[in-house]
Amino acid sequence: MQFMLLFSRQGKLRLQKWYVPLSDKEKKKITRELVQTVLARKPKMCSFLEWRDLKIVYKRYASLYFCCAIEDQDNELITLEIIHRYVELLDKYFGSVCELDIIFNFEKAYFILDEFLLGGEVQETSKKNVLKAIEQADLLQEVDAKSTHKTNDGRYKFSCT
Repeated sequence: MQFMLLFSRQGKLRLQKWYVPLSDKEKKKITRELVQTVLARKPKMCSFLEWRDLKIVYKRYASLYFCCAIEDQDNELITLEIIHRYVELLDKYFGSVCELDIIFNFEKAYFILDEFLLGGEVQETSKKNVLKAIEQADLLQEVDAKSTHKTNDGRYKFSCT
């Protein structure tokens, strides 16, 4: 996978993950072009399209489009399944995920994606294992937050409890 984009029906980019090195200018150009292309397609049209030298696989869930770019030889149906699995993971974590969950908890959305995909390849196929890793990270973050206290002068004090 070259990259994954999540955007709204209004064309607002909500999440982007790039697995190939590109300049910011090129990323913006690709994003703008792809968002316009996907949004212009009718709902009953195929979720696969050839674009430049890549294949684009996208799926709409409620108000969000999940869009992936893959190599010409990659399997579109597996990519569609990857998108679906990511949505299932988001759903499990947030409890019926919505666009606002992604907006206000984007770091969690990225973390879930990073636990699932690594370098554009599926890292973990088990939803249970991905969610367990996320829960452990959440617990670690909670413990860390409890052991760090801000002093009156604005510095942080760490406790060993």
